[in-house]
Amino acid sequence: MTDDDPFETVAEAKRSLSDDARERAIAYQHDLDKLSARERIDYLLDDGTFEEIGRLASPMPTTPETTDWEREDAPADGVVTGFGTIDGRNVAVFATDFTVKGGSIGHAGGRKMKRVSERALDRGLPLIMLHDGGGHRIQEGLDGAPFARGDNGFSSLQTALSGWVPVVSAMMGPAFAAPTNFAALSDFVSIVEGTGTMGVAGPSLVKSALGVDGSKNELGSARFQTTETGMADLACEDDEACLDAIRTFLSYLPRNARREPPTADPKPPTDEAVERLRDIIPASARKGYDIYAIIDGIVDRESTFELKPTYARNIVTTFARLDGNSIGVIANNPRFKAGTIDTAASEKASHFASLCDAYGLPIVTLTDVPGILPGPDSEQEGIARHSAKLPFELARATVPIANVVLRRGYGFGYVAMGGGRSLDSELTVLWPTAELAAMGIEGAVDIAYRQEIEAADDPESRRQELIERFEARTDAVRAASRVGIDGVVQPEQTRDRIRRAFERATEPRDAEWPPKKHPINPI
Repeated sequence: MTDDDPFETVAEAKRSLSDDARERAIAYQHDLDKLSARERIDYLLDDGTFEEIGRLASPMPTTPETTDWEREDAPADGVVTGFGTIDGRNVAVFATDFTVKGGSIGHAGGRKMKRVSERALDRGLPLIMLHDGGGHRIQEGLDGAPFARGDNGFSSLQTALSGWVPVVSAMMGPAFAAPTNFAALSDFVSIVEGTGTMGVAGPSLVKSALGVDGSKNELGSARFQTTETGMADLACEDDEACLDAIRTFLSYLPRNARREPPTADPKPPTDEAVERLRDIIPASARKGYDIYAIIDGIVDRESTFELKPTYARNIVTTFARLDGNSIGVIANNPRFKAGTIDTAASEKASHFASLCDAYGLPIVTLTDVPGILPGPDSEQEGIARHSAKLPFELARATVPIANVVLRRGYGFGYVAMGGGRSLDSELTVLWPTAELAAMGIEGAVDIAYRQEIEAADDPESRRQELIERFEARTDAVRAASRVGIDGVVQPEQTRDRIRRAFERATEPRDAEWPPKKHPINPI
């Protein structure tokens, strides 16, 4: 075999790009407690299924001068792209490589990303993006000729992918700028604690543009982006946990919107979990309780996967399974802000409802809500507009919806959670502990009967008398008397009632009337 053997030339070119041939760079990545781009893909995908494209790509410099960086070795132009399977189902994937020019995205790498994304669009494949780098490569962006193309159509590609196939972004290193833009249009965003960051701009650009100092953690740490902003859905302790979360997320969803969600073996909740349902809700409406225990008593055993668990904790959004089938659960959490719906809760729940509807997951809403959060701060955040988002998404949904009122169903909060005939739901029922009214009784009495109370010989006694009179008119039996709901069920009957309602809802709805392109989201 000669040195100019074309077969060996190609084989050697590919070998030179492997992790084994780049020991120093890979060791540096490991010292940062991070897997390499190729290790991440190998861990994520089923063994031996990765098929790479664009492995021999190299940089496409556009700056006028010749510099050392143009001649540097840049394996695969810093982006590993291709296809493989997860749990036997095909996916498209790309991972930016922090060991190559800091994981920046050059023109060649961008073309590779676009190629796999277009295949994902055309063939209905989930798209997974593993981010570890600083966005677009600055050296290749300081030229109007290539930049005039904008992002080369990637935003429109992601928009086309949205609701067609699951789109995932994992923030596994510095991921300011472009990776954050990609994440904003993704269905699921996971971030690695300690190494992952995200935001529209990193510290250097913020300092240059605004003169403001800020560390990576202050601008975009995992805690900040999961708990404060809700940009990321889940913080993970390391790379492996982050990749495991992606596999779990995808296990609830179909390959694309034309397919059925995957199923699992039914695992009914334990007898103990079901029996507990009667005892969870306290007698006093002022006390909180464990909403997760109620969810566990209804859905399949150990089947939940919660999104945004540390953001807007007054509402819970979680995937689960019911008799082996994927569903979404939206539940008020009385232990935080008494389960009141504020701006953050509305945005979190409405996005989750839209996600479930897009991929065919029936929705269960568990209601215990005192209303929409009032007050000057809430009004300044635009609560009047934001509070319409959840009922908007539930009303436009085509999947079956079941609403269960556990305790309080007050005011527009009751409507927002899909209570009664607010929606054309498959099922809307009350627990015996339910209380329904246009607003909290004590507040309503104080407003509507203020003059009568003040004029009474014993104002406090008269006030309490009025409160008790109207509280007697809010119970579950009276609420069911005019067929505003489908009935009152015992807690232990809830799972079967929901399951049977969803089993009946197999025929697709005709959504062609009235004739229009789409309703307009109250953004």
